[in-house]
Amino acid sequence: MKTFWTLLNNFESYFCRILLAVFVSLLFVQIVSRELFDYSFSWIEELSVYMFVWFVFFGASYAAKKSAHNRVTFQFGMLPRSWVKWIEGFADLFWIFFNVYFVYLAYDFVFNRMNKFWKSQTLGIEMKWIYMVLPIAFALMTFRVLQVNYRVLVKGEDIHDPDKIDLDEVRQEMKQGHDDPGGRVG
Repeated sequence: MKTFWTLLNNFESYFCRILLAVFVSLLFVQIVSRELFDYSFSWIEELSVYMFVWFVFFGASYAAKKSAHNRVTFQFGMLPRSWVKWIEGFADLFWIFFNVYFVYLAYDFVFNRMNKFWKSQTLGIEMKWIYMVLPIAFALMTFRVLQVNYRVLVKGEDIHDPDKIDLDEVRQEMKQGHDDPGGRVG
């Protein structure tokens, strides 16, 4: 049962990995086919573009889960950390409202306004299956933003931006490198 929850909690990560592996492999096949056999598959590029779009939107949801979306934070430098987390939580309310409204608009577009006969040029599949990523990804992103805010505001966790360099860790690694008798760093 724990494996199921781990899979569900890391859904975007696994899904993005699969999408990335498949569309890069497809593009590699397309390049080899063009260069070696002077033949190209018309459907590969179209499918790769659609997979890339899905990759981007689910990657945005994954970034929301990791609290890794770009924020302007220089104005928080002088404030206590306890204030900052509440101000960021308040700002995330606007993000959530935008996402919920966008889910509504995307759902309405995909299920009510999109013509059933709109099909992709090469693959011939209904475009609603391609555009389905919009309500799904934005709903999932909304859930991830709420999840992060619950972890920060209710449980009191301190979530670090994965792209932010921790200078103390870098200093410690450099110190360990200088203490190495072989003179190797890192």
